Amino acid sequence: MSSSGEERGVVVAESEPPRGNRSRFAFACAILASMTSIILGYDIGVMSGAAIFIKDDLKLSDVQLEILMGILNIYSLIGSGAAGRTSDWIGRRYTIVLAGFFFFCGALLMGFATNYPFIMVGRFVAGIGVGYAMMIAPVYTTEVAPASSRGFLSSFPEIFINIGILLGYVSNYFFAKLPEHIGWRFMLGIGAVPSVFLAIGVLAMPESPRWLVMQGRLGDAFKVLDKTSNTKEEAISRLNDIKRAVGIPDDMTDDVIVVPNKKSAGEGVWKDLLVRPTPSVRHILIACLGIHFSQQASGIDAVVLYSPTIFSRAGLKSKNDQLLATVAVGVVKTLFIVVGTCLVDRFGRRALLLTSMGGMFFSLTALGTSLTVIDRNPGQTLKWAIGLAVTTVMTFVATFSLGAGPVTWVYASEIFPVRLRAQGASLGVMLNRLMSGIIGMTFLSLSKGLTIGGAFLLFAGVAAAAWVFFFTFLPETRGVPLEEIESLFGSYSANKKNNVMSKGKQVVDEQ
Repeated sequence: MSSSGEERGVVVAESEPPRGNRSRFAFACAILASMTSIILGYDIGVMSGAAIFIKDDLKLSDVQLEILMGILNIYSLIGSGAAGRTSDWIGRRYTIVLAGFFFFCGALLMGFATNYPFIMVGRFVAGIGVGYAMMIAPVYTTEVAPASSRGFLSSFPEIFINIGILLGYVSNYFFAKLPEHIGWRFMLGIGAVPSVFLAIGVLAMPESPRWLVMQGRLGDAFKVLDKTSNTKEEAISRLNDIKRAVGIPDDMTDDVIVVPNKKSAGEGVWKDLLVRPTPSVRHILIACLGIHFSQQASGIDAVVLYSPTIFSRAGLKSKNDQLLATVAVGVVKTLFIVVGTCLVDRFGRRALLLTSMGGMFFSLTALGTSLTVIDRNPGQTLKWAIGLAVTTVMTFVATFSLGAGPVTWVYASEIFPVRLRAQGASLGVMLNRLMSGIIGMTFLSLSKGLTIGGAFLLFAGVAAAAWVFFFTFLPETRGVPLEEIESLFGSYSANKKNNVMSKGKQVVDEQ
């Protein structure tokens, strides 16, 4: 049976699902897709506390431990590189299942590990799952969500990563009460459980309508769009937009069609992006790489991965106290990431980034100073310095989560022209993961070479440089249509920036 785009719009009112049901359906799809992010966050967070016991049980050196902690992000580059082609081949939905499969196997391997090489194999498998999850969850959510709620729903993966980190910290706290050689294995192995629920839940999710259109399944794509759009008219409009983007002529309207052969949409992209970029594209690329580099090089993963170690050096001697304080870090980080996500469209990208990085600079400076004072007074209990160190760890993750955490992903994904967006954004993601891996694998050595206080003062220097970079290079994009954002780049004059900010504010106010 075939139906045209016009025929699809003719539906009796009684058969049209209530608008609220459609919103809830898109919301449920975003929740299920973001479950991969919870597993990813759990894997990151749980290693923070498990590392204390793994080091003692397997007799690891500091170098072995920091490689174990940070190598996950290096391994994730494999999954990230394969995710795009895999999702085009088997679909977004089954790519999510594949990510869950890697998480499941990786968690079991780490949970049953008997030595260092064994647990590294588990990290390798889980790392591939991380790479798949980081790429596919936002893509699926963006392609399913209606325009009216795309920004909110697309922020779910970042929020759920932090929920997963918090759950990892809580798992550390409770399983730490078990014998040492059993506790850390439960911490890591229990991560296999949500992977099973993810695989089951995905069966209730629809496939991405964009992927269905790419396969020529227009009828199935319209059914999904009809369930996730606010109106029938919006569903039809979204379908037509996807058809044009894929290169399907308007007169091809059957439920199942053969997609006409066309020239690769990626032809010439890398040349335009890296070899012969226009001034605007060069500025955009610098902004994307700079914001991703600054997010990680300012030390957030040092705190996320090594919170118990930091609290130990700050004067909290009990492992129970260290893990409890780490749970508090997870709570603060999760709460403020939600706040930042809600504020990004109200106050703008620049305001949140500058406020966030400024707060991070002051927090890191105070943290580095307090840890230096504690180091230089061994054997003494300096309550004010201990209190300052613990407090500034909390303010650091809070200010990071307010801006640098969520805004980095929003800003870097919206500034590229449509033709360059996938490849350009992927460069930013790869740099982000690479820097995260480097920080994770060098923090303990850096702390020995510079002292732990010196390491955080170095991160404070990076935060200060990042603030200057943001102020100088990043124009405001709030409220500016995607098609017009490229025109905001290529010039660094204060006058143009003011015009950009005024224009963005005007558009938002009109809406």
